[in-house]
Amino acid sequence: MTAIAGIMNDGKVYIGGDSAGVGGLSMQTRSDPKVFKNGEFIFGYTSSFRMGQLLEHEFSPPKPFEGEEGMPYMVKRFIPAVRGLMKGGGYQETRNGQEYGGTFLVGWRGQLYEIEGDYQVARVRQSYHACGCGQDLVLGSLHATDSMKIAPKKRIEMALQAASEFSAGVRGPYTVLSI
Repeated sequence: MTAIAGIMNDGKVYIGGDSAGVGGLSMQTRSDPKVFKNGEFIFGYTSSFRMGQLLEHEFSPPKPFEGEEGMPYMVKRFIPAVRGLMKGGGYQETRNGQEYGGTFLVGWRGQLYEIEGDYQVARVRQSYHACGCGQDLVLGSLHATDSMKIAPKKRIEMALQAASEFSAGVRGPYTVLSI
């Protein structure tokens, strides 16, 4: 289920997502968006609405130490806080001694990160990224429009429309926010 698209542009991060709620062969159009802001952060999630609800309504991102930014902050302070949230919220699972949560994009201070199910923090070389079952379709669209003079919000909407056209797990309406 899901297509989440993110773009970094001129010091801002834009994230957009669809509204599909998929379970087996059933799909619902959800009214609770998969994209939201929480303090200085913008999130777009896949995996579980429970995970997204915890991130939106229960998560208090830790304040960075003075001068702390980027990967050091995300790995040393942000991820431990997310792990604690998921465990306390009953969402985290343990398999063979390894903790697992879900997958989401997060934008902070002009940078785009992907948090994967094993809590690794990913940064890609491109100025865009995606996650969810529509990820490849979204990435193809964002790649194709990368050198065009199209506003980031419009590029995300186009990418999500492409994913909706070709993925059974993606459906509008779309939410696109920036921070």
